[in-house]
Amino acid sequence: MRDITSKQITLRTATAVAVIYCTAETVELIRKNELPKGNLFDVARAAGFLGAKLTPQLLPHCHPVTIDGMDISFEINDGERPGITISGNAKSIGRTGIEMEMLTAVSVAALEIYDMLKPVDTTLEIGGIKLLNKTGGKSDRKKYFSTPPICAILVCSDSTAAGKREDNSGVMIRQMLEKVNANVIAYEIVPDDKALIQKQLLKWVAEDVHFIFTTGGTGLGPRDNTVSAVSEILERDADGITEAMRNYGQMRTPMAMMSRAVAGSISHTLILTLPGSTDGAKESLEAVLPGLFHARKMMKGGGH
Repeated sequence: MRDITSKQITLRTATAVAVIYCTAETVELIRKNELPKGNLFDVARAAGFLGAKLTPQLLPHCHPVTIDGMDISFEINDGERPGITISGNAKSIGRTGIEMEMLTAVSVAALEIYDMLKPVDTTLEIGGIKLLNKTGGKSDRKKYFSTPPICAILVCSDSTAAGKREDNSGVMIRQMLEKVNANVIAYEIVPDDKALIQKQLLKWVAEDVHFIFTTGGTGLGPRDNTVSAVSEILERDADGITEAMRNYGQMRTPMAMMSRAVAGSISHTLILTLPGSTDGAKESLEAVLPGLFHARKMMKGGGH
């Protein structure tokens, strides 16, 4: 099964439909509740619920999800091609989508209706099974920004600046940003020195870089100066961002609580300090991307 541990826990929704076609005579029997196997829709709804809950057992690559809410409804269709439209929607708070559960639900409900109608109708046909809508996860990325955010990366490390150590975290940050369609226009390496860090940050702010990511200097070491350098020049704090990072990291390693990372804005630029370790920086970004990019709209007066 695919590894989804890096995904954020978010609200996921899905809406799906299916149609079962029958004769006009069968429609009348349904309306009059005169079917030999009894009430149609209550049983079909229960079957759909069971189908959704059993989806991971039927489809090998589906992860088990918590179904926090589900509804299945039915509409009788008259006209040239009589039948029943089955509509379902569901909600789940988790790491992966709930669309397969919803598609399974309406499919199983259709099969149950087929089974209950087959004694009175030999023309039955199931079709039109499709997903109408889903939200959560990657499908929501477009709502956080309409154009690629402009980003810069500042590696703050004495040893890397001196050429004694290769930068890995900065390279990884660039890759993760570009993966979510961000435009990384600058990448610099400086020693973990307050004055040099502040000089470079303020230069990028003056150039209206939308988002600046630093890596390194967020720990408790004697030369971990990045947090102090950034904190001194921030105009507004954004503690919720770093709270999300530490909470996400703490679920993966007890060392995450040692991070002194800060986030905040100067003018219309958001600055976020990330750990110097590749894993720490990666997990921190996983916790806040792509929702972080919504900050630009807020800083420009656009609200939530």
